[in-house]
Amino acid sequence: MNAVLQYAVQGLAAGSFYALAALGLAIIFGVLGVVNFAHGAFYMLGAVTAAVLLDTLALPLWWSLLVVPVLMFGFGVVVERLLVQWLLRLDPLYNFLLTFGLTLVLVELVKQRYGVSGLPYKLPGALSGRVDLAGVVLPRYQLFVFLFSVAICVLVWVVMTRTRVGMIVRASTEKPELARALGINVGRWVTPVFGFGVALAGLAGVLAAPFRAITADMGNNFAIILFAVVVIGGLGSIVGAVVAGFLVGLVEAFGQAYAPTFAQILIFVLMALIILVRPAGLFGRKEATA
Repeated sequence: MNAVLQYAVQGLAAGSFYALAALGLAIIFGVLGVVNFAHGAFYMLGAVTAAVLLDTLALPLWWSLLVVPVLMFGFGVVVERLLVQWLLRLDPLYNFLLTFGLTLVLVELVKQRYGVSGLPYKLPGALSGRVDLAGVVLPRYQLFVFLFSVAICVLVWVVMTRTRVGMIVRASTEKPELARALGINVGRWVTPVFGFGVALAGLAGVLAAPFRAITADMGNNFAIILFAVVVIGGLGSIVGAVVAGFLVGLVEAFGQAYAPTFAQILIFVLMALIILVRPAGLFGRKEATA
């Protein structure tokens, strides 16, 4: 039982990265209709930025959790204004190719500046070691990552469901055609929504910095799994992105524990099974498959 709980916490911690990043990806897709392939690169930039801030300014994790998402939001706004907005009226394939190309550029720039070896990131002393919960010993940082991510997801949910701005964004994300029919100017939310989605990917990267190797390629495999998460949860579904993120994290953790050779294959087997049963995903709209 102790081992099972440890694997569960490890899976929920890994799922936290997927949940936060997929949440941003779902919002971007819902409002802009853009399949943002660069989301994995934004996740990588969040981790790299946190490592650079720690190395150059001695900025600890606590401050990076605040500063990096703000910087990534600004970066996302610049990317949307300079690149993405010009292709929104065209076939979505063009923005997919644009973000794919942007990924290659960002990865190569990081490799040229910091090399291919991993950047170091020291875990704060308060989050190192293990904690004993009723006889079950769990890694303190993984437990923190899970609780922090849940808190962020709940905060985003409260904003989306209890504020006027959040309701507009949620309507624009989940039912953009209806939102336009009701007179909501979906276009005015494009830039801040894209920036917000990028900020969430950057935040996931900061949380991953002490947990995973910080390299220029760390977002490549992450992006592939991230798209599986979004498909499982349902395209454009905010709740589905979060639930599927944690679910995929659990599948990955238990797969690595009991069948390491097939750990990542299990994620895509799960995706295929869900598509067969519910083509729109767990929380997706049926019209998304039309």
